[in-house]
Amino acid sequence: MGDMANNSVAYSGVKNAVKEANHGDFGVTLAELRSLMELRAADALHKIQECYGDVHGICTKLKTSPNEGLSGNPADIERREAVFGKNFIPPKKPKTFLQLVWEALQDVTLIILEIAAVVSLGLSFYQPPGGNESLCGSVSVGEEEDESEAGWIEGAAILLSVVCVVLVTAFNDWSKEKQFRGLQSRIEQEQKFTVIRGGQVIQIPVADIIVGDIAQVKYGDLLPADGVLIQGNDLKIDESSLTGESDHVKKSLDRDPMLLSGTHVMEGSGRMVVTAVGVNSQTGIIFTLLGAGGDEEEKEKEKEKKDKKNGAVENRNKAKAQDGAAMEMQPLKSEDGGDGDEKDKKRANLPKKEKSVLQGKLTKLAVQIGKAGLLMSAITVIILVLYFVIDTFWVQKRPWLAECTPIYIQYFVKFFIIGVTVLVVAVPEGLPLAVTISLAYSVKKMMKDNNLVRHLDACETMGNATAICSDKTGTLTMNRMTVVQAYINEKHYKKIPEPEAIPEKTMAYLVTGISVNCAYTSKILPPEKEGGLPRHVGNKTECALLGFLLDLKRDYQDVRNEIPEEDLYKVYTFNSVRKSMSTVLKNSDGSFRIFSKGASEIVLKKCFKILSANGEPKVFRPRDRDDIVKTVIEPMASEGLRTICLAFRDFPAGEPEPEWDNENDIVTGLTCIAVVGIEDPVRPEVPDAIKKCQRAGITVRMVTGDNINTARAIALKCGILNPGEDFLCLEGKDFNRRIRNEKGEIEQERIDKIWPKLRVLARSSPTDKHTLVKGIIDSTVFDQRQVVAVTGDGTNDGPALKKADVGFAMGIAGTDVAKEASDIILTDDNFTSIVKAVMWGRNVYDSISKFLQFQLTVNVVAVIVAFTGACITQDSPLKAVQMLWVNLIMDTLASLALATEPPTEALLLRKPYGRNKPLISRTMMKNILGHAFYQLVVVFTLLFAGEKIFDIDSGRNAPLHAPPSEHYTLVFNTFVMMQLFNEINARKIHGERNVFEGIFNNAIFCSIVLGTFIVQIVIVQFGGKPFSCSELSIEQWLWSIFLGMGTLLWGQLISTIPTSRLKFLKEAGHGTQKEEIPEEELAEDVEEIDHAERELRRGQILWFRGLNRIQTQIRVVNAFRSSLYEGLEKPETRSSIHNFMTHPEFRIEDSEPHIPLIDDTDAEDDAPTKRNSTPPPSPNKNNNAVDSGIHLTTDMNKSATSSSPGSPLHSLETSL
Repeated sequence: MGDMANNSVAYSGVKNAVKEANHGDFGVTLAELRSLMELRAADALHKIQECYGDVHGICTKLKTSPNEGLSGNPADIERREAVFGKNFIPPKKPKTFLQLVWEALQDVTLIILEIAAVVSLGLSFYQPPGGNESLCGSVSVGEEEDESEAGWIEGAAILLSVVCVVLVTAFNDWSKEKQFRGLQSRIEQEQKFTVIRGGQVIQIPVADIIVGDIAQVKYGDLLPADGVLIQGNDLKIDESSLTGESDHVKKSLDRDPMLLSGTHVMEGSGRMVVTAVGVNSQTGIIFTLLGAGGDEEEKEKEKEKKDKKNGAVENRNKAKAQDGAAMEMQPLKSEDGGDGDEKDKKRANLPKKEKSVLQGKLTKLAVQIGKAGLLMSAITVIILVLYFVIDTFWVQKRPWLAECTPIYIQYFVKFFIIGVTVLVVAVPEGLPLAVTISLAYSVKKMMKDNNLVRHLDACETMGNATAICSDKTGTLTMNRMTVVQAYINEKHYKKIPEPEAIPEKTMAYLVTGISVNCAYTSKILPPEKEGGLPRHVGNKTECALLGFLLDLKRDYQDVRNEIPEEDLYKVYTFNSVRKSMSTVLKNSDGSFRIFSKGASEIVLKKCFKILSANGEPKVFRPRDRDDIVKTVIEPMASEGLRTICLAFRDFPAGEPEPEWDNENDIVTGLTCIAVVGIEDPVRPEVPDAIKKCQRAGITVRMVTGDNINTARAIALKCGILNPGEDFLCLEGKDFNRRIRNEKGEIEQERIDKIWPKLRVLARSSPTDKHTLVKGIIDSTVFDQRQVVAVTGDGTNDGPALKKADVGFAMGIAGTDVAKEASDIILTDDNFTSIVKAVMWGRNVYDSISKFLQFQLTVNVVAVIVAFTGACITQDSPLKAVQMLWVNLIMDTLASLALATEPPTEALLLRKPYGRNKPLISRTMMKNILGHAFYQLVVVFTLLFAGEKIFDIDSGRNAPLHAPPSEHYTLVFNTFVMMQLFNEINARKIHGERNVFEGIFNNAIFCSIVLGTFIVQIVIVQFGGKPFSCSELSIEQWLWSIFLGMGTLLWGQLISTIPTSRLKFLKEAGHGTQKEEIPEEELAEDVEEIDHAERELRRGQILWFRGLNRIQTQIRVVNAFRSSLYEGLEKPETRSSIHNFMTHPEFRIEDSEPHIPLIDDTDAEDDAPTKRNSTPPPSPNKNNNAVDSGIHLTTDMNKSATSSSPGSPLHSLETSL
């Protein structure tokens, strides 16, 4: 890292030199700060002490106050930006339009066309030397004088259409890139950070942070700049994005005060002074290096010419690389990095392990169609060449003359062009375009529905979702927490008590306890608008408690002013394991007082006293605790309230200072002050949205940290549970017990028994959430693999969000870490937006199916016409340029028209398609073949009998450069008209009758159909030679339109045939089946699971051998307490798994096999079983393992474990 930084100092040395001359009147220069930030831990501390004394010294030199922050006056801010730079990292230059054009030109079919066009052009300008033309056979009859002028037109026209296609593709890519940049800048603008300016805590956009700002960091933040810690509580940081080390780094003033940009706060809170921003921060330095190295890489890449056909994978990577929220730190080893190239190539050829469902199906379909097209075009060329050669040299017995060679070559080129035309028509170029347009359009529109899509394919995956695991707080509920009930001084108040009703002592404890033991970042601000609700800033539960104080007519701010944050002696911040938060205060007489608050059942277990009616503490026994649980907590919970217990403990002055790091000894023996019930009302629109989901075949599950009664009550209010249905509500502990075998390993079969019925998972840890998501995704209970969407807001939800098929992060309540891991950000935190996302996802899928139905009809007809026409009349009835117009231009426009259909509520009435449903259903196959049949009949009738019906000259067997005939123009025109009307048919894919329904809601569609029609008129009437068209009369035009409209009537006829009758129709475009995935990939998947597990097993076994002796000792002690035989008599021990034997002679076999029941009692409750009397003395004194409650089974040869949830082993396992 150091070298890199020095390197970059060299790069920007010139700029720095200018700046340093003018480093304002700050006591420290940019370079000094930069070199300071390159140091870590002890070195950094040393340097700070040496140069600045302490952090306050740095603040003084930067002219800022550690408590008040910067003054915030604009002149000062400007000066700082001039000296130290802005907090902005210039993004990599986007690809220029020309580069995109060049990329679009790499397309194989286009290259073939370009070659054909160039050859055709060259030959048309080449005048063969005059000779006896009649010798060259009957082939070159025709208008001589026209020949030299008109020959080039065809080549030029092909080139022109290629240019059109390239420009359209490039423009599309360019606008997509622009959209991504817009999206990224929007994400960046939305990201705000809390700083202190002029003594006020304000939130400013990340880009406005300047050196010298005092920033407040809290749990879940992604640090936007480098800084030095001023004050911290229990701060732990995940620096893996910079160092690659996954362990969380503890930050404190005396050990390691350096905070680096791009790292995540995993626990705790604190304040830092910002010392480096933008390109001078650690992240920025890496980015500058990447930027500088970028140009050479580009050249490398040009050399390697990667196959640009993998558009899908590339766009995904592009999205990932540009993915903005916090400019990801991976570029070092990602797509942009030089060393990533090799891997990239490999990855591009192998489909991504989790390619989006749709892309998988499309790629496969396109390849199949392409192969068929190639075959057809090859056959066409061969037949044409053979026919010509045999006819000229065999039948007419002509010799091959040198002077005729150019003419023959011209023929061969013509055949080649016809072959290419067939190929071009067969390959659906419109497909990738349709997908892109459809996704891009949806993403744009989803913004209006409060879905900010970060990964394009997430929106289409959402349409297949079969399960949504949703958080409760803020997603299903409003996240406006208010205290509505309280249990204080042995009295249960159903509404907030009058302040007079509470004894002064109790009130003092309440006020101080809540004010101090809530994060200082949580506060209640006056409403923005008159008459609005007060604004809650920070943690909503804490705001509810602060609001409770305000309701009791007390002000928390007075207490906070009296005890500022620096004076807090120690803070145990809230995290998902503790489920509580405690703060220690040191009193003037040297005694300590600790305030604690948290989930009521957890904190009450640690309470040994409770404040009685007069405010004096009295003894609180387990019996009393059970009474409170039954009479207070459960009734509150069953009304859907979240219960929080407040407690305190005093450490008298005379005793030695407690060991603060030993948290379990500190936060125990508490005195309960009060239990409050906090209400979080259900969002009014949620029950309706959940009904829609259930109707659409999506199961909604609630995963929450709240207690099970609260969760059940809310689930009933939302409609996740309905009275009288048989569904499971489990607590995390219960869930864990049921899914683990006796060794404590998670078993898929056990999860499979639970998840189909599970609707509510309460008191769940983030690992439980991850386990559940993984269990549902990996499950094979149903024939369809489940597609799971997950919502999350906390830092700890990261793994579950990443594992899920679609991760939704909360835009308002979500931490940066959650947003980083997610695919879609819900800007309004509302469950109904998820339903909107489902609707859009299904719409994308349908749009693409509509387009396919249209496209394939065109392709089938055009290929067959070109092929048979060429073989029977030696000339394709549809000329190359006409084919290109039909294929490329019309398809591109059609993809725009069909891909922008707005979604309707009707999409939510059907079940999800599932991952294996083919893109082209039977109904669509029926439509495609049915319409193709009609069109072929019309075209062939016109082709072979048109001249008689319309009484015009036949266009068949025309010489090489004959002028365009009316006959063939009529065929072309009718063909295009049929496509236009078929485009309307294609709007419905499920066999609906009314194809016009809602057609005017889609302005794009109408304008495109009209536009295409007008252009067609221009081509036919004025296209002339380049398009091989001659003018048509009004009557002929009307016939064309009439035959075109026939497709609408024919469509009605087709939809009357029941699909079920047509068993012979095959579906096409399935997802990749298991068998087809290349071995390597499967292996990769398996490996992912196995290595980790295997390593873990190995480690466990070694560990247990060491431990088992201690365990035996403990067992023996227990065995003395309870007699051996009693143990055998107990029923549950019959099936107990803990048979501890060290000497085989003592082995007492049970009459039954030892099969643990799933619902066996918790491992801890297992009664001590048979033991041998004297264990060998144990050399190992690993006490910590003994506390952890891991029970061991040693069967002579194998050792196994059942770890209780909550043991270190358990957490190790789940994290792995």
